Amino acid sequence: MRVMIVGQQWLACELLRLLQRRGDVVVAVIAPAGDRLQAAAEDSGVPVIACGRKVTGADIPAGTDIILAAHAHAFIDASARAAARYGALGYHPSLLPRHRGRDAIRWALHMREAVTGGTVYWMDDGADTGPIAAQEWCHIRPDDDARSLWRRELAPMGLVLFDRVLAELDAGIVTARPQPAAVASWEPAFSRRQLSEV
Repeated sequence: MRVMIVGQQWLACELLRLLQRRGDVVVAVIAPAGDRLQAAAEDSGVPVIACGRKVTGADIPAGTDIILAAHAHAFIDASARAAARYGALGYHPSLLPRHRGRDAIRWALHMREAVTGGTVYWMDDGADTGPIAAQEWCHIRPDDDARSLWRRELAPMGLVLFDRVLAELDAGIVTARPQPAAVASWEPAFSRRQLSEV
């Protein structure tokens, strides 16, 4: 499969390695300047496109099968999604449609939830609103903070879920379950002041 990665940090870097192990062709990555994904891509000879706030169809190389968003903060617009055969898959560290928004982990902790999880979903124009491709859950430990939960459970879970969905696509299976609107929630970003109070 011909794949483009939009993302940053550990998750996007490990996704690049996963795709290489699978034998996929990574046609390009979009990463912030100086990020470890940029360095890993350059070391592997993968073209790097400078990261802006928006990814458009003009950024997508011809023949791209799918865009994978891993720890991405750029908006992947409709023209970009249409330029890839399957569109774009994103990973969100919550059991969507619960905790849509950029601080899902912090909100799960703030609300003292015992269980959370991760979701790979088909991106659309909404904020974490697209159909679900794969989902998994995990326990939140009493002593967890956002960093420990991300590192121990949620970031590795993202790789497992991306791998699962890509294997399904290899087999011609496209899973896309609509998110149940009745249980959806969206929370704003935590401010620095709020974070210190959690």
